[in-house]
Amino acid sequence: MRKFLFIIIIVFLVILTAPYSSFKKQDKNFTEVVFWTLQMSDFADYMNGVIKEFEAQNPEIKIKWIDVPFSEGEKRTLASVLSDNPPDLINLNPDFSATLAQKGTLYEIPTDSVREFNQEIIDSLKYKDKLYSIPWYATSAVTIYNTDLIKKSGISVPKTYDELRLAAPIVREKTNAYIFLPNITENDTMLKILNKYGVNSYQTISSDKSKEVFELFKDLYQKNLIPKESITQTHREALEKYMSGNIVLFQAGANFLNMIKENAPSTYQNTDVAEQLTGELGQNDFSLMNFVIPLRAKNKKQALKFALFLTNEKNQLELAKLTNIIATNQKALENDFYTSYDKNDLMAKARVISAKQLYKVKPAMKSDRNQKDINNLINSATQEILLDKSPTDVILEKVSKDWQNLVD
Repeated sequence: MRKFLFIIIIVFLVILTAPYSSFKKQDKNFTEVVFWTLQMSDFADYMNGVIKEFEAQNPEIKIKWIDVPFSEGEKRTLASVLSDNPPDLINLNPDFSATLAQKGTLYEIPTDSVREFNQEIIDSLKYKDKLYSIPWYATSAVTIYNTDLIKKSGISVPKTYDELRLAAPIVREKTNAYIFLPNITENDTMLKILNKYGVNSYQTISSDKSKEVFELFKDLYQKNLIPKESITQTHREALEKYMSGNIVLFQAGANFLNMIKENAPSTYQNTDVAEQLTGELGQNDFSLMNFVIPLRAKNKKQALKFALFLTNEKNQLELAKLTNIIATNQKALENDFYTSYDKNDLMAKARVISAKQLYKVKPAMKSDRNQKDINNLINSATQEILLDKSPTDVILEKVSKDWQNLVD
């Protein structure tokens, strides 16, 4: 009798827990992809919409989106990729992505999966001919200029740094303004300028061409043809000087036009845009945000599928219309949004110019080992050269050796 009662209780418990077991089984019938972005909370409606659409098309995948503050991005990412349970997909900048690739912590992206992207950008992301990241969106600075000051100076808008050097004394004499404030010790600004002349390694930093570029800025600085703050101030101060009419040119992304329009409407009325200044090689520089998949991620294939969905033509165009970014998807770049504009729409004109510049970015500046230290090395050397503390060639020889040590 006891045996019979025991069997009855067991059967009852099995029946009772069967629905729960079935529910648990169904609940685990999908893969959760953990996805990190950098400070995209302002675009939560867009992000949640894309995620919802992706999950509807791929019911076997669920996306867990976590937005990380920009200031914490690198620190948290480094800790996570070295752990046994990193996120599956992370939004980063190319410099830090390159650092992680050099450390062997990233999954290699199959090149046949990125055929729809601008190939010059794809090539710029490769490390030792292998791809470890997927481009999300780009920006490419344009030359924002004051038409009134250009007219008073009687010059054409400079297209190259050499033309700018020739125009600088004319502008100073006729308007008492400066041609521009270059912010040459901010981040990697000077390195990007040097790259436009083919100077991009410790082997070339001490070359005659490198010396020529540094001497160009030294000459402008010593003759008071660019502001003394050029070696200390940032983009923000340059914007302030442009809005107050103290400089003629300001190189920045199209989004800065809105700031000028809101804060200095009279200056905005006399503002137009042109292509960014180029060097000897004629290429343009750009900034990029991308996606990486950690080597230790549990769901690499699903993460790659979601990254490619985020960067398809439709989703890139939708994000671009909410912001001022430039798409990296080739089909999106061929859309009218990036190829035509109304002559009265300055923002649209800047956007079209920026997008066109992405077709000529080779040779793009490559990140190196200890890139931040290299940036600091170049910036310190720039200050020393402009302040004439030692002969330029002596300073550059030392930079070459220090750079090599950092790389090695």
